[in-house]
Amino acid sequence: MQATGLFIFIAAALCEIGGCFAFWAWLRLGRSPFWAAGGIGLLILFAWLLTRVDSAAAGRAFAAYGGIYICASLGWMWAVEGGRPDRWDLIGALLSVAGSAIILLGPRTA
Repeated sequence: MQATGLFIFIAAALCEIGGCFAFWAWLRLGRSPFWAAGGIGLLILFAWLLTRVDSAAAGRAFAAYGGIYICASLGWMWAVEGGRPDRWDLIGALLSVAGSAIILLGPRTA
């Protein structure tokens, strides 16, 4: 994967997590409905970013993105929510990134 694709995946993950967290903050933490409005904007940006990834199949791009999303979610948990990932989180993240790499970089015959 090119550095540009990795950057897009990371930016998409941050937008998706931020957008979903905005709804969490509104509905679970009692924040203003304006949080949801911001969340909608981030989720739109997330969807747009995934269309920028160079892939012949949308499903393959989405599947490869999954590993980045998992790692970014654990980083969010640590940086924003104060919950430090444990060894099982880290093992799962490594496995998901390995799976993403296989999906994205595996040889294709057609």
